[in-house]
Amino acid sequence: MIRLRRAVLSPATKERLTAYTDDIRQQATEKERKDRAKKLWANSRQVRPALRAGLVEMAPGHERCMYCGDGQGTDIDHFEPKSLAPLRTFDWLNHLLACSFCNSNQKRSLFPTAPDGSPLLVDPTTEDPLDHLRLVLPLGTYRGLTDRGRACIEVFGLNDRAVLVKGRVDAYERAGIFMRQWRITMDDGECDEARKIVRIAWDHPLIDVLVNMFHQSAHPAADALFAGEEKILDLLRDPELRTAFLHFRGVRY
Repeated sequence: MIRLRRAVLSPATKERLTAYTDDIRQQATEKERKDRAKKLWANSRQVRPALRAGLVEMAPGHERCMYCGDGQGTDIDHFEPKSLAPLRTFDWLNHLLACSFCNSNQKRSLFPTAPDGSPLLVDPTTEDPLDHLRLVLPLGTYRGLTDRGRACIEVFGLNDRAVLVKGRVDAYERAGIFMRQWRITMDDGECDEARKIVRIAWDHPLIDVLVNMFHQSAHPAADALFAGEEKILDLLRDPELRTAFLHFRGVRY
């Protein structure tokens, strides 16, 4: 997961969402609210295209899942499941783009909470996943820095899915190739080609790897974190390269 910025919906879409929520709120019992929310969502063809368009605008890479960062985001996921919070069914702040595997096979209706009732899963549109998860770059696996990070690893199977782990290892190698090529291209004065390399790098799946690389390069223990990868660390610390790559997405570290 990476930090994402919530898109702004049109006034007309916001009005429709409010109307749906008011409809659900008018139901007399919690069961009736859940049943009504389920029915309205199943028939919300007027509003879903606008919701999906907003989520695609926010998504990493080319419409990648906001949880695993690898699969195509095919589903509008309710961060807090509508079966648990029917009044949030049409809450724009409760919608994320997910691949069908993360949504239907992993998360389903799971929503672990802390003893105080706060969610244990990380919403990447309201907080930075880097505060809760650290990627062990050469291994392609995540470590949970907090209870919330550990919950994300468990619920989404971030370390249990071999295709994700292998994909992150390859993404780490690929990012190094992009950076070396960018440096060569810039030294040759081919600025347009260099900008293309940056764009392509960010458009690839699993860009959480690239984000973690930059983040960890600024860590006090960076020399240990990148042991044996000194050339990559030098590139990550290159002020010109950092500016080109991080400003492309408005990232600051």
